[in-house]
Formats: sequence, C-alpha cells, structure tokens
Amino acid sequence: MTKKNEMPSYLHFDKSSYAWRDDVNYRNQPEEYRVGKGEQDVLICEPYKSEIGQHWRFKTANLANESSTKIYNLFNKYLNNDEFVGADMARKYLQMGFTRARRYANYQGGKKYNHDNNYEVNKKGTDDPEKAISAEIFYAKWKETEANEKYKKMKKDWKKKFG
Repeated sequence: MTKKNEMPSYLHFDKSSYAWRDDVNYRNQPEEYRVGKGEQDVLICEPYKSEIGQHWRFKTANLANESSTKIYNLFNKYLNNDEFVGADMARKYLQMGFTRARRYANYQGGKKYNHDNNYEVNKKGTDDPEKAISAEIFYAKWKETEANEKYKKMKKDWKKKFG
C-alpha cells in the first residue's frame, strides 16, 4: 500500500529487469510469457494487446457492457484455441477495466496521485456513479474468467512450466 507521500512505483521503473518485452510476439513465442501479478504486461504483449485493447472501453455503462462482452468472447476464443497467453491477457484487460473504472469513480479525472504536491494521494470523493457501474460490469466478467475451470487448469500448468 502506498503511503501518503510515497511516490508511485512506476516512477522508478527498471525496464531491464521486467519479465515482458515489447519486441516479442507472444503468439509465436508463448514460452516467453509470464503470468505475473494482476495486470502486469497488459499493455506490452503483442499481438494480444492490439487484438484485445481495441475493444477496451469503460466511459459509460453501455460501453463497458459492450467492451467486457467482446473481451470475454475473445477470452473464450483463446481458450478454445488453447492459447493460454491470449486468455490470460483477456482476463487482465477485464481486471484492468474494473480497476480503471473504479479509479475514475473514486478520483476526479482518475488521478490518484497529485503530481504537483510530492505525489500525495488525492482525496477520494468524486463518486462518479456511471464509472462505478462500469466497474461492476467489468468485475463480473473478470470473475467469470477466473472461475473458468479450463482457464484455472491452464494457468496452474503454465505457472508450473514457465512461471
């Protein structure tokens, strides 16, 4: 948990020690993929980033519903094709839909940190009900992916084999 005036970790990011690389095609070299924590790698791993990211929207509840359904369908497509990396990336986009919509619901303009005041955490309280609904929509789809038995087995096997 970030302390009140502790700078966000992304400010001291060390790209050389990061497990994911933007010069790898993870469909052609899936063994290079690592599951990681939470949403790690979601904006790096091609071609999945381009295939999934184009559908990722949470501005309104209608957009969130349409977006999460498209991404969930991609998740199932990847599972049916035994493409664990794609399925895991789709899951991460659904998780990120939840976390980003929640951040916009909680903080004005989605800005958690005040960059002009030593990265102090901004006060919560914008209470954007539309973004809160978007977050709920993404949350439900995200949890559906994590409950999928085939996905759970593939993830367990992948982590055991590759990390």
